[in-house]
Amino acid sequence: MWLLLGGLTSALFWFVFGIIFYITIIGIPIGKQCFKFAELTLSPFGKEVRTKFDKHPIANIIWIIVIGVWFYLANIGYGLLLMITIIGIPFGLQYFKLAKLALIPFGAKIVYSK
Repeated sequence: MWLLLGGLTSALFWFVFGIIFYITIIGIPIGKQCFKFAELTLSPFGKEVRTKFDKHPIANIIWIIVIGVWFYLANIGYGLLLMITIIGIPFGLQYFKLAKLALIPFGAKIVYSK
């Protein structure tokens, strides 16, 4: 159900942008983050995001200022919207997970939950 309600299109979006950033050569670090988003968006259940801001602080600060805040707010807003319905609660929780990655992607790791 996750894939049908936006997970697949979002993952494809991130994958295409990752390829575009890789083609530019200078955008490879951003392309890596796009692939990280694509992986988590494709299959967010049973995974968690572990952020490590101090691993790449300059890149994270630039990301937060340029685009991170907007991605974070969009994911939080969509997650809250989904939390209104009982059926949407599990999906809303996944958007909160995506919001965490959207704010600080550099140095973050996606690991399987225990």
